[in-house]
Amino acid sequence: MNRRTFLGAGAALAVGAQPGGEWGGPVIDIHLHPRKSVGECLLHTEGSGASKAVLLTNIRMADIAKGEVAAHPDRFIWFVAADPSQPGNFEGIEKALDGGARGVGEMKSHTAADAKDMRRVYDMCAERKVPVLIHFQETSKFTGEEGWNTGFAQFDKVLKAHKKTTFIGHANFFWASISTDVARESEYPTGAVKQGGLTDKWLADYPNLWGDMSANSGNNALHRDPEFARAFVARHQNKLMFGSDCSCKDGKGSGSGALLPRLKNKCVGRDTLGLLKGLTTPEVFRKVTWTNATKLLHV
Repeated sequence: MNRRTFLGAGAALAVGAQPGGEWGGPVIDIHLHPRKSVGECLLHTEGSGASKAVLLTNIRMADIAKGEVAAHPDRFIWFVAADPSQPGNFEGIEKALDGGARGVGEMKSHTAADAKDMRRVYDMCAERKVPVLIHFQETSKFTGEEGWNTGFAQFDKVLKAHKKTTFIGHANFFWASISTDVARESEYPTGAVKQGGLTDKWLADYPNLWGDMSANSGNNALHRDPEFARAFVARHQNKLMFGSDCSCKDGKGSGSGALLPRLKNKCVGRDTLGLLKGLTTPEVFRKVTWTNATKLLHV
């Protein structure tokens, strides 16, 4: 083996050893929640084949997120979230951003998405030039899990009023709204998508709206109507981002609490990566799983 061949082989081995190599390149998971102890997030990230992850952190778990980032600064960044209507929480979000948080989210409060306290957060995000990730959910079969950031059907007013704020949409109602026939009570609709849904329209119309394809909801949006999904991802290829929002322990399905029966004992993130792989070209897959998020988050 000559020197050139040897160096080429070494470079190929190095590339193959990079995290996320099984997906043909690096992958960033923009929606992973901190586990109970430092180290568990890395287990899920590596198990799913991701290279980096954004830890969406309730302010109460900030120390866990900071610990993960300190232990693996090349693998994690963190966002912070808290109910802004509660005393001290708005100031707590600001303090966390001063302390290293790179964005705000997942905002998941029993309030309207256009509530005064939420709008205050949006203004702060614009001033600090950080994105805000919002969980939109109207209802749920589980008590206490309904009514998160309600009023998505009128959210275009917020997008217009806060043009300098970067919003990342997520969860049940956001992804059900790819279709025009979404019902308020429909968490995971099935069947063909009817063209003209609000999420589809607003991703096209508003430069400040992005999409987080994590969780059962994002996975369901890709799975329910593959023909639509293929065109949808191509249409919004510069504004969609992969995320897991998965409860499994190891990125392979162990301990999975997935709500969709077909995802039982599976890693939601890994399954979503497989769906994206089958629906897109390699170029679009790389945008959705890496380029879009790294550009937006400057990582």
